[in-house]
Amino acid sequence: MTTIWICVALTALANFAIKATAPAVLGNRPLPSRAKGVIALLAPALLAGLVISDLLGPRWSSANGPLALGVLTAAATRTTRLPAPACIIAAVIVTAVTHAML
Repeated sequence: MTTIWICVALTALANFAIKATAPAVLGNRPLPSRAKGVIALLAPALLAGLVISDLLGPRWSSANGPLALGVLTAAATRTTRLPAPACIIAAVIVTAVTHAML
């Protein structure tokens, strides 16, 4: 087996162990409300971290300005409760115009 498949197998086993821990520890008891709040915020925080690290590149040296403005446009238009397709179109337009100007 190659190294990559060993890593895939170990990741799958770690994932299984992490997911099996909660039922083993909690049993039939419900999660505390504070834990539910933390778990609910994990996915958005992880997504934000992944987007920022992708935008800024390794060591933040290869930041993509037009793409960053496009993402900010998408976030800003989404907070105004515009439909998702309108937010995407606005972000694409801002990214394209900014890229053309640079």
